[in-house]
Amino acid sequence: MANLLDEVTGPVNEQGQDINVISRQLPVKVGAGSLIFEIALWVVIPLIAVVGWLITGDMQVLLVGGIGGMLPGVIFLFMKVQARSYLQQLEQRIQGCASEIDNYLEQRVQILSNVVGLVNRAVDLDKDVMKSVAALRSGTINDNSRGDVDQQLNTAFNKFSLQVEAYPELKAHNAIADAMQQNNYLQREITAARTVYNSRVTQWNTEIFSWPTKMIVAARQGYTTRIPFAASKEVKEAARSKFF
Repeated sequence: MANLLDEVTGPVNEQGQDINVISRQLPVKVGAGSLIFEIALWVVIPLIAVVGWLITGDMQVLLVGGIGGMLPGVIFLFMKVQARSYLQQLEQRIQGCASEIDNYLEQRVQILSNVVGLVNRAVDLDKDVMKSVAALRSGTINDNSRGDVDQQLNTAFNKFSLQVEAYPELKAHNAIADAMQQNNYLQREITAARTVYNSRVTQWNTEIFSWPTKMIVAARQGYTTRIPFAASKEVKEAARSKFF
């Protein structure tokens, strides 16, 4: 049998293809088959026991079959309780990862605020930078704004760095040099935290479609997939630029 995807004979996409994150939450749904499956766990064995009793007339067959027939349903019930607990804990882990990113973002805002105030007393700093800092300090970070805050921070730091470059005496200032180093460190930490966050999101998106237990629980709870972090349009365009 030939390979379904054959990189030798093609077809090959010579143009390449850009990768984009689809920002859509998919609901978890189960059909009638899942309901039949759950009902069958409770009634199949007792029904067989009833048939056996009718054939043999042995009451013991009915009693043992009736009691034992409930066991699969009870076991599956406990499995659903465990699955619900697992998904709730995973959801808290995702929130913890998101909170860690927010903490790093807030630290960057604070560093930018401190160093901009220091530089502004020495030179006539671009007013757009001051407005950006003021807006960031008064803002609240959430799932919808997290990427925007990061982009604004990057833009503000880039403008700030360009102006500092024009003043050698500021570049030599220990507090400014330390702040820029901290900013670089926090950028790396944010990247690492996003990797962990995306890993948790991928785990969630996979687990909620794990049939039967987790998928049934997720559908009953109304869970949906989560959207992983995606780079902004500006960052993607910058990544395609020529650096050298």
